[in-house]
Amino acid sequence: MIKVGLLSDTHAWWDDKYAEYFAECDEIWHAGDIGSDGLAARLAALKPFRAVYGNIDGQSLRLEYPEVAHFKVEEVNVMMTHI
Repeated sequence: MIKVGLLSDTHAWWDDKYAEYFAECDEIWHAGDIGSDGLAARLAALKPFRAVYGNIDGQSLRLEYPEVAHFKVEEVNVMMTHI
């Protein structure tokens, strides 16, 4: 079974403890309001990264990530959205 680190509403805020918090996770999922491309890149550098954009996210994040994500993980159908 995979371990998922789930977060949302970071609003471009980087916490140096993210590396510690997500060390044992297999993937990081961000449920919107990422806040910046730089934050998304830093999280993606830690682990495989899935995200959706939120209402505060700008055009570049909206082009990179969907509003609603549908995917399958270990035979479980997942739907992720911000609001």
